[in-house]
Order: sequence, then structure tokens, then C-alpha cells
Amino acid sequence: MISLPLSQRRRLSKTRSTSHLAQASEGNRAIVARDINMVFGEGAQQFQALYNIDLEVARGDIQLLMGPSGSGKTTLLSILGGILHPTSGEVQLLGQTVTNLSRKQLSAFRLHSIGFIFQGFNLFPALTAAENIELALKLKGVKKRPAHWEAMMLLDQVGLGDRAHHLPKDLSGGQKQRVAIARALAGNPALIMADEPTAALDSHSGHAVIDLLRTLAKDKGCTVLMVTHDPRIIDIADHVTYLEDGRLQAHPTLA
Repeated sequence: MISLPLSQRRRLSKTRSTSHLAQASEGNRAIVARDINMVFGEGAQQFQALYNIDLEVARGDIQLLMGPSGSGKTTLLSILGGILHPTSGEVQLLGQTVTNLSRKQLSAFRLHSIGFIFQGFNLFPALTAAENIELALKLKGVKKRPAHWEAMMLLDQVGLGDRAHHLPKDLSGGQKQRVAIARALAGNPALIMADEPTAALDSHSGHAVIDLLRTLAKDKGCTVLMVTHDPRIIDIADHVTYLEDGRLQAHPTLA
């Protein structure tokens, strides 16, 4: 279970933080999930990871998914990001029902609308930090020189302007994570899907990334959905959803 300081336990007890159904109007919903179930395997090996998940996230909100390891957080994030297809249920992103899209349509939607921050970084080892970001921009249709300028700007924002020409093998785990975050922000996607984005960061770098995500959400209207165990992020969240054993909880179980 997650153990949090008393002040954060009180914060999570407030309606604003614990509701897993954000009060979003019909036209202001960035993410809508209805009756999501996810089953892996067949027969005796069958395992149900998610049960009847309903979730709404308003545009411009920062929504956290918290809970113990194995509770289904990353599976839910992958479904909401269009990486996994649920066994049943419907997902709408930015007004588009993505569970009905073809693989090609879904790939195009993800490319232009969603920035992913993966726990394992997923950087190309033969490309420098800047080139990893430039490639993401070029895939979105940005030309070479503007792509380079934006990549350098993003690396500066995450405190890695002096590491732009380093290969991933020459970067620390925290630096790789910041490159991955900068790449996710490339092209100003409307949605950011993040799996433990501050897990590999020290306190200073973690706070810098948290401030950047807050600026994106509040100044640019970007919606952030984040799996995290990091209690520092609770301070910037609009809503916290707690999962346990594949089910949403009305409030977190706190040790």
C-alpha cells in the first residue's frame, strides 16, 4: 500500500482529489472511459486485470492513477492511450471514440494527439538526445530546422541543454527520463500519458518536471494522465484515482 504523510492523507480525503469521475461538461472532456474490462490469457491461465472502469478527465486537468504494484495502473494507462485494446468497454479521447478506430487510424491519432512518457525511456540508442526528439517531430511533419530548434528548446526546459548531443549510453537514468519527457512534449500534444515520469529523478529534477507538467496543463490546456507513486505530484493534481486489484476505489487505502 502507499504510505503518505498526514498532510497528504488529509489532502487526498478531499472530494477534489479522490473523485474518479471528474466533473467535466460534455464538450470539456479530454478522456472518457466507460465500463472498461481487461482480461489476459484464456482458460485456466485467464486473468482479469481491470473491472468495469469508468473514468472522466476534463481538458487541462492533471489526473493521477495511484495504487500498489500490480493493481492495473499501467494496463489502464495503456488502454486509455490506445496502446492496448480493452476486452470490453469504450474509450473516447478528445471527442474521438478510439476503440472503434482501425490500427492505422489509431496510430495516426496517437502520433498527433498523445505524448507518451514510458517508464523504460524507449530512446533510440544510436541517436543523440536532440535527435531522439527531432525524430518525433519529423514524424509529425515538422521540417528539419524547426524540429532542431524545438528539440533544443525542450531539452533546455528539462535542464539538459548541455547534453543535447550525448547518446543515451552516456546519460544517467534520470537524464534519459528527462529526454523521454522532452520527446513526449514535442509538437504540443493535447494529451500526455505518463508512466512514473519522476521515478528516476532526484528531488531537484523531479520538481522541475512537475512544474513543467503543471505549466502545460494550466497555461496550454494540455491534459495529463499520470501513473505515479510519487507523493510530490499530489500537490499539482486536480484529481487522484486509486486502483486496487483492478478496481477503482472511492478513496485510497492509506497505511
